[in-house]
Parts: sequence; structure tokens; C-alpha cells
Amino acid sequence: MNIFGLFERRVGEALDRLAAAGKIPAGIDTSKVLVEPPRDASHGDLATNAAMAVAKAAKTNPRQLAELIAEDLRTDPRVSEASVAGPGFINMSLHPHVLHDVVRAALLDTAGFGRSGQGAGAAVNVEYVSANPTGPMHVGHGRGAVFGDALANLLAFAGYKVTREYYVNDAGAQVDVLARSAFLRYREALGDAIGEIPEGLYPGDYLVPVGQALAERHGPALRDLPEAEWLPVVRAAAIEAMMALIRDDLASLDIRHDVFFSERSLTKGEVDKIGETIEELRARGLVYEGRLPPPKGQLPDDWEDREQTLFRATAFGDDVDRPLLKSDGSYTYFAADIAYHRSKFERGFATMIDVWGADHGGYVKRMQAAVQAVSGGRAELDVKLCQLVKLLRGGEPVKMSKRAGDFVTLREVVDEVGRDPVRFMMLYRKNDAPLDFDLAKVLEQSKDNPVFYVQYAHARCASVFRQAGEAFPGRVPALEELATADLSLLADEAELELQRRIAQYPRIVEAAAQAHEPHRIAFYLYDLSSVFHGLWNKGKDLPQLRFVKHDDERSTRARLALLGALKAVLASGLGTLGVSAPDEMR
Repeated sequence: MNIFGLFERRVGEALDRLAAAGKIPAGIDTSKVLVEPPRDASHGDLATNAAMAVAKAAKTNPRQLAELIAEDLRTDPRVSEASVAGPGFINMSLHPHVLHDVVRAALLDTAGFGRSGQGAGAAVNVEYVSANPTGPMHVGHGRGAVFGDALANLLAFAGYKVTREYYVNDAGAQVDVLARSAFLRYREALGDAIGEIPEGLYPGDYLVPVGQALAERHGPALRDLPEAEWLPVVRAAAIEAMMALIRDDLASLDIRHDVFFSERSLTKGEVDKIGETIEELRARGLVYEGRLPPPKGQLPDDWEDREQTLFRATAFGDDVDRPLLKSDGSYTYFAADIAYHRSKFERGFATMIDVWGADHGGYVKRMQAAVQAVSGGRAELDVKLCQLVKLLRGGEPVKMSKRAGDFVTLREVVDEVGRDPVRFMMLYRKNDAPLDFDLAKVLEQSKDNPVFYVQYAHARCASVFRQAGEAFPGRVPALEELATADLSLLADEAELELQRRIAQYPRIVEAAAQAHEPHRIAFYLYDLSSVFHGLWNKGKDLPQLRFVKHDDERSTRARLALLGALKAVLASGLGTLGVSAPDEMR
């Protein structure tokens, strides 16, 4: 039950009646009309910008129009008051039974409350992580992994058909470097003295088991072969081992993908998909042979003034056209990425979301141009950039990992603090803002630790139900039965405010899904928990507000109904973030 959506439609009906009465023109655009919580809670339960959003098109004074809309809203049996403020805002107060209906809706459908049909089953491809398969995942990868997974959960909850995808970069120079690094460990496993790991190769100990496995499988047979013969064998084995390692790292965060798409498959099948894509774009006049102007500032060492095969990225809003072939005739990474996103479109995805590290920000415009080109303007790409994570312990930077060689692995962090703190804290900051992740602070049991604060709210709700079971043995009803409780007994302002916050959940879900911003759920859960903890503390001083009253079963049932709805929302929101909702805290 989304009361904000209900009243957006109700405001639209008021505008339709005004148009039918000839007071405003018919058919005006109402897409910018919003119904949301007022900035000041003392102003009521809902606020709308309707008059200001349509006044220009209606050719009328916004405040005068607001008075007409408010007059219509006052006839609604759910509205106790509708008043005009400022230049034309309309504030509404609702009769308590509207909030009671929200509580009942949450009790009658604990798993589905807040679920939306917004997506209407539309297919969405969310590609996230896509780390090069050259080693274990680091903490920075973890932020994109958690963000992408939570976004996929959120979109599914909002009614989209979501495919979770990982693009395996198993072609190109970096996997050849991986193979040479693994071959060195293979020789080591055979007993060769390899000395220091040469510069340019991967030094981490994580490749030792790969070398040992190669030695067990092949014995010394690979050692004396020319590189051209052992390289593909070692490369395939190393990639397989690294992807197994990455999958295991992701599983520690309960992250799993539906599709692992191989970059090599674009050129190693029966059809060269990259070449085919280039020729298709050429036939449409979007690929040509030409020269690029020199980049501004000091020229890079590898810049060449030569005729190149170029994609007309500028036709789709990019700054310059982009090369598709290197000087040696091989494809650029961009060419492969165009073919890959063409594959997504051919698989039925008109909405694509890519989650990248912030260091790829300069790549966004060209990829959005490419998606526009390969789809004929029928698909859109939204790129979400995740900023860096600074790993701290008690405010001090954490030292590098011995296992990885030059970074702290994601698995080390998960093993130390647990899945829930990692997931919640990765989302308790907007994705494009830098994140300080303090290993000591995320284990504190205090209000300053958001994940503890929210989980503690859920555990406190569960503890109240246990207390009620002890006070009224065998007489604590199921949540569905609590929907019949007398909710008019919840008359204290703190109880009403908690009901208002619960009512916001469906709106938060839709807004977060539309903006592709799962952090909004984390922020909402913290604010919701804060209101609940405030009510809990108020009950310590005012016995009449305590949740379990041994001498008053009616009020106990009413408060259990409120906490049952709260508990359902907390569990739903935490579940969307991929965080557990414990009934007890350790």
C-alpha cells in the first residue's frame, strides 16, 4: 500500500475535475507532480507541489490554483486537513485510519509490503564486478559487487526482470601476463629456483596453487615447450582457477551471477562478433577511416598521427570519435565493448546498467554513444561509478596483504568483520562518494555503527514478541491476526510518527529503483530505526507507552501490531540490501 502513489492519483483526479469545470485547460502535463512527506513533520502527513508544477501550463497563479486543489482534497474522507503554504505547496493531514491501514497491509503481506509493479516485468541487465580474472578481489571490487547486487535485488523487488551479469575479461594482454606468472609458479612447483618475481608479473602467493595444479596435471611436459605452445594451456588453467577464486570471494558476500560472459567468445566462435559489429556500423555510416586531432596538452608517448578506423561517437554526444583498431590491426578494448553491449541488446535488454570503478569515468560517454548506435536508439545504458574505498583500522590505514602482494583482499575483510557489516557499510554512502571503511568501527555496538543500529531494531522487535509470549502464554496471535487489533490505541505522537515512517517504505523503494540508488534504502532503514529506538527509550520514562503491559492485553496487541509491521519492513529492507535481520544480537 503506497499512500504517496494513491494520493498522486488523487491529486490528478482533482486536476481533472478542475479541467472538466473549465477552471484550467484540459490535458496539461502532470508528470512533475509529486506527493511526498513534508519537510517539516508538523505540517502534516503529505505534501504536494501540484499547483506549482502545472501553474504555468494552466496559465494561473500557483497559490490560487493550490487553493482550488486543496478545496477538492478536503472532500476526501481520508483527509482531515488540506492547507496551502508558501508559494503554493499543499500540506495534507490524514485521518489516523489511513496509517492504520498501512500497518495492516504490512501485517497481512510481510514479504510483499513495499513490493512494486513499477518495472512491469521489463528486462534489465545489471553488469557488475567484471574484475579482470588475474587474482583475488580487493576491497574496491567489493564495493561495486555489493552495490550491483543490491541494485539487482532492488530492481527485482520493484517489478523488473533482472539478469545479473559478469563480463569476464579473458582476452588481451593482462591474461597473458597472468599465464606467464602462473608458468613461473609451475616451474617453482617442479623444483626450479625462480628467484625474485620479475617486474611486470603478478607476485601474489595466490598463484602458487595454480602452479602446483599445473605440475600435478602435466608434470614437466610444459617446461621445455616454446611459449606459443604452453601459453594457451596455462592461460586457460589460470583463468579457470582465478574465476573459481573470484566466485568464492563473491559467495562470501552471498553474491551470485546469472551470466558469466566471456570476452574471448566474441572472436573465438564461428562468427567474429567484433568484426561483424564494426561492419554493421560501417554500413550505417557510423564507422569511417580518418585521422583524429591531437589530444590537448602534452602528447602521450603512444599517440600516433595516422589514419584509423573510427566510430562516429560524436554523432551520439561524445567529445571525439573513437578508434576501433590498434596500429597492429587488433581490436581496441572499445571495439570489444561495443560488440558486447550489442550482444546485450540482441538478448532483449533495452535497459542496461553497468557498475564500474570511478577510474573509468572517462569511458562513460563513448559507451553510452555505442549503445545508442548498436540499438538504433532503442536502448539506454546507465553507468554507475563506485568511488574508492579507504580501508582503516581505528583511523589508521590498513597494511597490504601478504597473500595478494599489493592490496588487501576482499575475503580478508569479510572473514574479519562478517558479511553484514561489509554489505551494509558499502551501501551506507552514495556510490559516487569516497568511502572510509573502518574495520574497528563496523564492529562497535553503538548508534554510530549503522548496521548494528538497524539490526538491533529488528532484534528488539523480536524480543518484544518473546516478552509478550511470556506475559500472555499461548495468547500472542500471528501477524495476520494482529491486523484486527485496535490500532486507535496508538495515539502518542511517537507511535504516529513510526507509522508515518513505515508508510514511506513503498515510496522509498520506487524512488530508489527509479534512480538506481540502493543507498536510499540503507538511509531509510537507519532513520526508521532511529524513530523506533526513540519510542523504545520514551517507554522507559512513560510506562503507558511500554510495548508489553501485563494488565492491558488490548494495548499490548496494538503495539505488537505496530512492531510486527516495523519488523516486516526492517527485514524487507535489509533483505534487499543482502543483509540479515537477526532476532537476537550477540
